[in-house]
Amino acid sequence: MTGRRRAQVAFSDSAAKQLENLTDEHQIHALDRALVAISVDLEIGEPIPGDTNHPELRQYADEIERVRVLYFVTALRTVVVVAYIEA
Repeated sequence: MTGRRRAQVAFSDSAAKQLENLTDEHQIHALDRALVAISVDLEIGEPIPGDTNHPELRQYADEIERVRVLYFVTALRTVVVVAYIEA
């Protein structure tokens, strides 16, 4: 059985700094679940309107886990997380 590979996930500098400050296990678990969902389905999030000179930003929100992730997808299918927001 062949399945689609998950996309690689990378973090912008500002998102990486946010991760360094996460200490609550619930927040870490919620973010992990969100990142897995995004890496499996790159279009799971809603597009954020913007200009066409930059990559299209998307936002994925999970109201149950109370998490929101802003990200964009590169041409090589890498998900770059721009920010994590606890909803």
